[in-house]
Amino acid sequence: MKNKTIKRFYEIAKPHIKTFVMIILFSIIIDILAASRPILVKNVIDEFMQNKVEVKEFSKFGRNFIISVNFIGIIYILIVLIENVLDFIMMKLTSITGEKIMHETRQRIFAFAQKANIRFHDKTPSGKLFARITSDTEDLSIFFEDVLVTVFQDVSYIIVISIIMLKLNWKLSLIVYGIVMICVFITYIFTKKANLAYNLSKDARTRLNTFLSEAIYGAKTIKIFNIQKIINKEEREIAEDHAEKIVKTAKYEAPLAQILFFFMCLLLAIIIVISAKKLWNIEIALGEIFVFITYIRELFDPITRTLENIEGVQEAVVSLNKIYDIIDETDFIEDFSSGKEIENVNGKLEFKNVWFKYNDNDENWVLKDISFCIEPTQTIALVGKTGAGKTTIINLVNRFYEIQKGEILLDGINIKDINLNSLRKHIGNVLQDPFIFSGTIKENIELSNEMSEEQVNEAIDLASARDFINSLQNGIYEQAHERGENFSVGQKQLIAFARIFALNPDIFILDEATANIDTSTEQLIQKSIDKLSREKTAIFIAHRLSTIVNVDKILVLKDGEIIEQGTHKELLETHGYYSKLYNSYYESLSSV
Repeated sequence: MKNKTIKRFYEIAKPHIKTFVMIILFSIIIDILAASRPILVKNVIDEFMQNKVEVKEFSKFGRNFIISVNFIGIIYILIVLIENVLDFIMMKLTSITGEKIMHETRQRIFAFAQKANIRFHDKTPSGKLFARITSDTEDLSIFFEDVLVTVFQDVSYIIVISIIMLKLNWKLSLIVYGIVMICVFITYIFTKKANLAYNLSKDARTRLNTFLSEAIYGAKTIKIFNIQKIINKEEREIAEDHAEKIVKTAKYEAPLAQILFFFMCLLLAIIIVISAKKLWNIEIALGEIFVFITYIRELFDPITRTLENIEGVQEAVVSLNKIYDIIDETDFIEDFSSGKEIENVNGKLEFKNVWFKYNDNDENWVLKDISFCIEPTQTIALVGKTGAGKTTIINLVNRFYEIQKGEILLDGINIKDINLNSLRKHIGNVLQDPFIFSGTIKENIELSNEMSEEQVNEAIDLASARDFINSLQNGIYEQAHERGENFSVGQKQLIAFARIFALNPDIFILDEATANIDTSTEQLIQKSIDKLSREKTAIFIAHRLSTIVNVDKILVLKDGEIIEQGTHKELLETHGYYSKLYNSYYESLSSV
């Protein structure tokens, strides 16, 4: 295990270090008590049974003691009781600590995902994040709850009984250790290969989880395009690859138990032969034979358990490193603590010679020397073909990405100098495919901002969603299913509009937001937008050019550059690129 991995385990365990120290002390006491039981039986065999007595006098520390078999039996029972009580306490502590570590790690990953910028989420599949938060944290919980304590307890027990064996008969102990070392060497070879195979199976499991997550979320699209057979084929291939890697891991793990059993039987046979024939001048009392046979069986039990726990250790190590591979990517963390807090926003937005590309290593710029100014309460529209850079501009206004060159100013302040929470609080976005959370419609409109029913209903009226809400059995308390699947796309957009009207931001951004709403409702919403935009700055992205003819300014983009700008009338009179787009749009309508 590498130093980096050990430091990571320590970092996770550090808040619970006192509990782990207590667990370790309990495990050492339990090991000593467990190792003392065969010694008590040995004394009964050698001192009482062979002499056929029930009471015997012993001299210890200069004093004589009279001890009976019954007294030793009582001591034996007390040891067993103390062992069980301590074991119960220890198991309770490990169980609670393992669950706490799993909870804390999940919270840490989720908090990172919430603080991570959009660039991180662009490159990280959601299935991969789900695997880190669920199965990987469970692997860590199992490690701290079961594997770690068991391995420590087994190792300490091996040390304790080894010391006792050396003290009883060092010659026989050396023979036992020699054979055990051969056994350990053989098992080490198998476990090393199993470890490599397991790492591959873990990667295959992540790929399978990611694929299944996407297939489940995209079930409707799969059915629409009738590609179930293709998806099933891909799933079989990925699942078979995962299964093959698990089988390969099992191929190396399976022989371990048989190897250990063989060596244990070999040692027992050697002890019987040596004791019977007194080979190499090794004399063994009957009680010592019992102790050695008991210890050998108990020596292989912890070795077997340790090897069985190898998979748990492997899972924990791989899972821990995969978790840290994500949460160590601090370059993706957005800074919500620094920056200037802004209160009264006029809404003047200005791009000054902005250059941007999503990947710093990419040679192609998505936006090239973009400059424009939106005055307070002014409405503008971004127009252009798919890939022209419209949505990118919106992303930069929200500061989802950092620009490489130029400046973006809000009321004359560089948005890089504004606190992110403060900036986004003043910007409202309605997207073409809005996200609806599980919960009531009221909760979806509030978004954790406590609002009265009156405020929510006012937002619903502004969004022209009253008829839709009234048609629901529970009104604003109607439950939305996962992703709002019990609502149509148009109804989800109405909820999104109500959400934005309730937020009442200083800058409105509408990205083809009325595309899935019927014409009459769109006209009503447009009236609300027009009313609010008299006091607010508004940015529209539209493919339906009929919806933007009344905006104050239209910016026409092509290949990441602004090639034309002006009012609808001015742009038509130039007979340029916008005029061609507009004419093409109406030709397509007339053909329909």
